[in-house]
Amino acid sequence: MPTLDLLGDWHRTGYAGDLRAADAEKDVVLMGWVHRRRDLGNLIFIDLRDRGGIAQIVFNKELGEAAHARAEELRSEYVVALRGRVARRQKPNPELASGEVEIFATELRILNTAKTPPFVVEDEVNASEETRLHYRYLDLRRPRQQRNLALRHRVVLEIRKTMDALGFYEIETPMLTRSTPEGARDYLVPSRVHHGQFYALPQSPQIFKQILMIAGLDRYFQIARCFRDEDLRADRQPEFTQLDLEISFPRQQDVFDVIEQVMVRACAVAGIEIKAPFRHMEYREAIRRYGIDKPDLRFGMELQDVTAHFEAVRERLHFEGNVQALVAPGAATYSRKQLDELAERAKELGARGLYTIKVTAEGAASALDKTLGAAGVQAIVAATGAKAGDLIVAVSATEQIPGTDTAALIAGQLRLMLAERLNLIPKDRWEFLWITSFPLFEWSTSEKTWASAQHPFTGIVEEDIDKLESAPWEVRSKGYDLVANGLELGSGSIRIHSQELQARIFQMLGLSEEQRRERFGFFLDALTYGTPPHGGIALGVDRIAMLLAGEKSMREVIAFPKTTAAQDLMAESPSPVDPGQLDDLGIKLKE
Repeated sequence: MPTLDLLGDWHRTGYAGDLRAADAEKDVVLMGWVHRRRDLGNLIFIDLRDRGGIAQIVFNKELGEAAHARAEELRSEYVVALRGRVARRQKPNPELASGEVEIFATELRILNTAKTPPFVVEDEVNASEETRLHYRYLDLRRPRQQRNLALRHRVVLEIRKTMDALGFYEIETPMLTRSTPEGARDYLVPSRVHHGQFYALPQSPQIFKQILMIAGLDRYFQIARCFRDEDLRADRQPEFTQLDLEISFPRQQDVFDVIEQVMVRACAVAGIEIKAPFRHMEYREAIRRYGIDKPDLRFGMELQDVTAHFEAVRERLHFEGNVQALVAPGAATYSRKQLDELAERAKELGARGLYTIKVTAEGAASALDKTLGAAGVQAIVAATGAKAGDLIVAVSATEQIPGTDTAALIAGQLRLMLAERLNLIPKDRWEFLWITSFPLFEWSTSEKTWASAQHPFTGIVEEDIDKLESAPWEVRSKGYDLVANGLELGSGSIRIHSQELQARIFQMLGLSEEQRRERFGFFLDALTYGTPPHGGIALGVDRIAMLLAGEKSMREVIAFPKTTAAQDLMAESPSPVDPGQLDDLGIKLKE
């Protein structure tokens, strides 16, 4: 093992990856990690890596024998400092930003050694995600991860600049608060001082930001940390970050204008040009045309209602509700195995039946010939506008969910799956969309009753207020979502500021006066002291960074993420705690 040197009074002159041809003949001091080492005898080359990138370092025995001798001891991931002179390379390396130059080292200090890493520190690795997360401090050295976190920093900085320019105050809200029902389980924090009582980590700053409007702050925002104890997936984490904002006396369009300016500037940071205003689409139209409330508009394949063509055989095919169809271009070549896989996926999604028609130059081929007849099949081909080479996919649902078209929801998922398999989604296209007029209530299949589709403070479209008790499934909210390329980036609404209307909503949700006071007491009190009309939105910063970085998982843009089992493999968290700590909190674990 080499003898380690001290850094002493050496001062780094810049980052290795920032060096360019204009720096030729300059003397530099660089510090970082040994990315690669190549020993050619009298010449030793290393790639030095730091936050700025990589530069090639040359140790020439004839020009610096002592430095060359030290370089013979170097291995991957050793930490070094060196002095040298920048020179133009005879043969530039186009794969490196600093590829026009190299540094001839005259002095080398080895600051630390390193064990052989469990995987090579480079952009693409073969290691499993579990291994990468266990050694996250090594994974974060990878240039790709460094670029992702740098991009996230610049996006958040641009958000802050934009919000400040638009007159918003950044105000922090409590991390330790009371537990309130917001659609997911809370993370609870036991109180040492008040045994048997708990704080909750905030699922969002929802109530506090509304109180800030009651307090007259007028325009609030926060880069807020939020916590939800829910099942995880690629674009969901137990702790996440939001751009949270609220405005007093707003129109819905005022909120949209703010967010559109934020997104235009945030995307520009990533070199992506988008234009405002964004398109608008009501929820019911989104479900009708795309079968999902976050439609990807980068490709077509809109749903088409073909129920009328199946009415004569409804009893024979044993289905209720509608039949929704889509046309998959170029998929008429699908094999029996591929069609069976499609049918199996439809069944997993809740389909009663999947009906396919292959359209060829010779005509239409389908098992529906036996039930609808050739004329019936041809009528569907004509109705959908399918052309030779296309595959018509139609679906009915096993169970009908009140208030929505269940067959459309299934078809919407098949649309996404087929588009991915058929490579129909352009990767360089950006489609932003506002979804508006969401249902105020959604049917709870477990409770067999109507529940808030968002939170119980969501405003109501004025002309639907009279339907609250008589036809709750028809009531539209003043809620809205921002969608980009089929990904929900954020959700918000104009809020209820009327005490009377808020009481009617609680009544609809079956909350007694005691339950209202227990869950929202301090907030209901605040509502009685002159609450202005107000509204806002929360955007997922992690999702925005993931989208702009071109990643498929939020874990790639979070420094220390959790796994889908909500574990931090590096820190080995969650973990048992000392029994004495539990005694201090008055907690006894069940056997």
